[in-house]
Amino acid sequence: MATARLADDTARVPTTAEPASTAWLFVTFGALLLASVLLARPSGRFGLPVLVVFLAIGMLAGSDGLLGIPFEDYRLSFRLGSAALVLILFHGGFSTPLAAARSALGPSLVLATVGVALTTAIVGGIAMLLGLPPREALLVGAVVSSTDAAAVFSVLRGAGLHLPRRVALTLEVESGLNDPVAVILTMTLTEAMLGHSRFGVAQVLELPLELAVGTLFGVAIGVAARWVLDRARLPSAGLYPAITVGAAFVAFGVPTMFHGSGFLSVYVAGLVLGHGEVPSRGAIARVHDAIAWLSQIAMFLMLGLLVFPSRLIHVAAPGLVLGLALAFVARPLAVALCLAPFRFPVRELALVSWIGLRGAVPIILATFPVFSGAERGGDLFDLVFFIVVVNSIVVGTTAGPVARALGMAVAGKHPSHAVLEIHSLRTLRNVISSWRVDESSGARGKALRDLPFPDDSSVMLVVRGDRLLAPRGSTILEAGDEVHVFSPPAAVDELSRWLGDENH
Repeated sequence: MATARLADDTARVPTTAEPASTAWLFVTFGALLLASVLLARPSGRFGLPVLVVFLAIGMLAGSDGLLGIPFEDYRLSFRLGSAALVLILFHGGFSTPLAAARSALGPSLVLATVGVALTTAIVGGIAMLLGLPPREALLVGAVVSSTDAAAVFSVLRGAGLHLPRRVALTLEVESGLNDPVAVILTMTLTEAMLGHSRFGVAQVLELPLELAVGTLFGVAIGVAARWVLDRARLPSAGLYPAITVGAAFVAFGVPTMFHGSGFLSVYVAGLVLGHGEVPSRGAIARVHDAIAWLSQIAMFLMLGLLVFPSRLIHVAAPGLVLGLALAFVARPLAVALCLAPFRFPVRELALVSWIGLRGAVPIILATFPVFSGAERGGDLFDLVFFIVVVNSIVVGTTAGPVARALGMAVAGKHPSHAVLEIHSLRTLRNVISSWRVDESSGARGKALRDLPFPDDSSVMLVVRGDRLLAPRGSTILEAGDEVHVFSPPAAVDELSRWLGDENH
């Protein structure tokens, strides 16, 4: 008995190989993460979306790559990818002003619903012409039907471009709203392929119901999270982002259990929670920005690991045709039909039509047919991956030149050299705003004591080049100065009339 017990205990003791393999895993992931971050900036200079860089690094590390890391778990990838998308969508909603989202809601909503359906039909029709069976062709169209604003803005920032406000908001809100529709269509068409259900009128009618349920839960959870944040008295500012991360996952899970759209709920909850003042807002925004970037990198690396480059050769021809058709035919046609009632100028219409980059969502959705047991699911995944890469390269590398050619590249705001924030465990009703004095500013060349600052407002800091100036009444503002002002929220509009451009 003693010998048997000793043998059993010995079996539980880790061998020296286990810590070594664990250490190798950490070293590998850390190296891939560092490589992804360091290569992201150079890629932007060439207009190449960072997602392509992250995917390429994952492919180089995968089974067919230099490191030969074996990974082919589509179900795990779908779950981890969904978790990453929850955090990315929540951050997108939280960082988008609700008033701005409302102004772009009409065209964005039509693009996110009718536009997704039209893209599905057009791409599906072209795929049928290439010889794919109807259900499989429509499934490919549904999977690649949603856009990715993160890819759009990473390309434009890398090229030093900023879009006109109406175009930027339309693209951003569309990307937050169209993922749920693509998810619903993909899952419904996959079930139809497997013979578990038939795609018909009933499924079409379920779509608005799922969107409505997702919206209602998103609003309710966002309001509840704001109530908790406003009344919680936590001992550390670092605990507040933990509440918002928890709210994001609850916003996804609860409506999903009630047959609602969890992804839409997450985005709406972020919008509601980000509207108005919350304690430690700066800390929450920074944490979610970092989490969103880390989620994107990890997700793309994982999806790159899933890909076997040797298998892409078999889907190269149809993938190239469909990737180009998506950029040159499906997206422009869907946008033209959807935005016709909103009377967009031709140049804005052309820019929205062209800048419709695909990102992580199609690749994640392409894993669903694979682990669901769909016939030729692996081929479909490879085809979707090829389409996304082609679309990203073609549209991503030309987004800057197209925007300039259309005369739609507007001057962006100058990034602040210094950021002032007040960390408080309670909600504060006043704000700190940052302003840049330019040549045309009414404040240029004037002393602070001679400027008409609103009541309860005060200059906290003036940044001039690399110098931080303590503000005095005799301080004379120069062009290029950054002025940080403490004021009530209502005074911000008044400050903008004569102080300059607000920095963000």
